[in-house]
Amino acid sequence: MGSPETRRGIGVSPGTAVGPVVQVAPPVRPPADEPPAVTPEAGADAVRAALESVAVELEARAAKADEHAQQILKATALIARDKGLFKAANKQIIAGRGPAHSIAAAIEEYAAQFEALGGYFAERVTDLRDVGSRAVAAVLGVPAPGVPIFDVPSIIVADDLAPAETATLDRALVVGIITEGGGRTSHTAILAAQMGIPAVVQLEGATAIAEGTTVALDGDSGAVTINPDEELLAQQQVRRERRAQAFGSAHGPGATADGHPVALLANIGGVDDAERAGAQDLEGVGLFRTEFVFLSADRAPTVEEQTDIYRRVFAPFGSRRVVVRTLDAGADKPLAFADLGPEENPALGRRGLRLSAERPDLLDAQLEALGIAARETGADVRVMAPMVATAEEAAWFTRRVRENGLPKAGVMIEVPAAALRSAHVLAEVDFGSLGTNDLAQYTMAADRMQGELSDLLDPWQPAVLDVVAAACHGAQHAGRPVGVCGESAGDPLLALVLVGLGISSLSMAPSKVPAVRVALSMHTLAQCQGLAALARDAWDAGQALEAVRTNARAEFTALL
Repeated sequence: MGSPETRRGIGVSPGTAVGPVVQVAPPVRPPADEPPAVTPEAGADAVRAALESVAVELEARAAKADEHAQQILKATALIARDKGLFKAANKQIIAGRGPAHSIAAAIEEYAAQFEALGGYFAERVTDLRDVGSRAVAAVLGVPAPGVPIFDVPSIIVADDLAPAETATLDRALVVGIITEGGGRTSHTAILAAQMGIPAVVQLEGATAIAEGTTVALDGDSGAVTINPDEELLAQQQVRRERRAQAFGSAHGPGATADGHPVALLANIGGVDDAERAGAQDLEGVGLFRTEFVFLSADRAPTVEEQTDIYRRVFAPFGSRRVVVRTLDAGADKPLAFADLGPEENPALGRRGLRLSAERPDLLDAQLEALGIAARETGADVRVMAPMVATAEEAAWFTRRVRENGLPKAGVMIEVPAAALRSAHVLAEVDFGSLGTNDLAQYTMAADRMQGELSDLLDPWQPAVLDVVAAACHGAQHAGRPVGVCGESAGDPLLALVLVGLGISSLSMAPSKVPAVRVALSMHTLAQCQGLAALARDAWDAGQALEAVRTNARAEFTALL
């Protein structure tokens, strides 16, 4: 056992963990000396069979997974069955390459296109390469890459995890996750937090850590210690017990020390998420992502099909609020039944509400189903539209919501234009919700899926906080509440800043709620406002975080 060595990545899912490293098997590469296919027909058959075997295996895993994971796995299986992908590989076969090289070349061709398109396409590059690696393994007759079988509670380490891998992890055995790639808003980060598994991303040299090496990770600070000594493990245990006591003793609605209410809500993606969150000490849902109902379908789901899903999502929350984001799809989240054609820059194209304006039939069917489910369950359903930029768009959406018998309409503020004109935009609706992931992306002109730009995408960036402040100022002028449903809501120190800026609700992965609840309970509203001013006055994101950490209550920062 070597000396302790501490490295620092980005903590994306709270909590601490210690255990042996299990390295995720790397992608399978085609052999350099692979011969061409015996005949073009034989090569095409081998490629087709390999891709189909991957699709079948993913569907088999989906059948055993929870609903959220099912949607991800089914969507990934669709990649394996994509006719264009097979055609691209077949062109390589005809050009004289072997089946494995043909698959790999086709995957990289598609990956380059996805990365150039950005948005949802860029998010699927990890999935795409996972499908390709599995297909290469299948055509070569070797074991597939991915998480190996193990029976001791361990910390899994990978360059990055495909959503299909993350979504199906055994929570009893996976006590922590470390990746060398990824980012704050990657699928791995979001799913790990949703599953309550401590996780650190962007840890340099992670994949070089020897299999079986004991590591201790801190999903709050991003610290990873290789070969931790007994002293560090004892400190971690004391801290874990202290946090458990502090977080476990706080209950009920969120509020500052002087009683200013701040609703604490959950982000969910499906029925299973809803059932887990509904059983917890939460005030409801601040973001129900409905696109999972649509993205794995080859036709528009009917009103009846949607109503059944929404009914099951609302039921666990009784009379608590459930904020529903309408379909967030479009050119950058392609739907087989709503293809508006290619666009130069889909991330800035006809997505979200812009797609709904082109296909109001999809929106009306969704609103009708939401209205029926709300009436049948008695839930406090509030519906908000994504990618709203103008007051005119907000007014158009509100009319559609009212026409379908739903009483509360809202908008996502994730475009700087909506934040800067929030007094006018929010005057047309009942509430707003800041999507800080996209808001940071558009404010800083930095693709949220590009790990190399994670510093620019840091939600502590003073420029991003300035835009949030502008949105809150307009909301106050309009007399409308505004919340946050981006990942920043789950950072307890940043939550203090957001409340100080004027945010009235915070929605996050349920595992992050206890720390945020305690942070608020230890600070008055005036203290939150003072911390917000310090963060906005900072020179950069690091200085903003340090200023808040230094000036927050010591009894709370001792828990971090």
